[in-house]
Amino acid sequence: MQVDGIIEGKLRLEKTLIVSNSGRLKGEIFADKIIVNGLIEGTCYANAIEILDKGKVSGTIYCDDLSIERGGCFLGSTHPAEQEQVIELPKEKKAAKNTNKKADAKAVNE
Repeated sequence: MQVDGIIEGKLRLEKTLIVSNSGRLKGEIFADKIIVNGLIEGTCYANAIEILDKGKVSGTIYCDDLSIERGGCFLGSTHPAEQEQVIELPKEKKAAKNTNKKADAKAVNE
């Protein structure tokens, strides 16, 4: 997907997001890869982010593969991608709850 205009809000993509020179995004962005030559303000979650020479990102980035070309601008904080860990935690909690219910049921039956 390529953005040439203005978007505010939450954006979720399974593939690549390209923010052109005239593109402006404000909000929360989830994508496989983000290429920025415009402006992003907010939080980005991606496997890879490239800030090109005219690109500006302001906010928080969750990514393990970040590159900034000469002239590109980033103001904010970066963190390792936590997507896999966040997805796995609720599954473990559900499994633990189901295990406890089974144990309780066995105790009642005995």
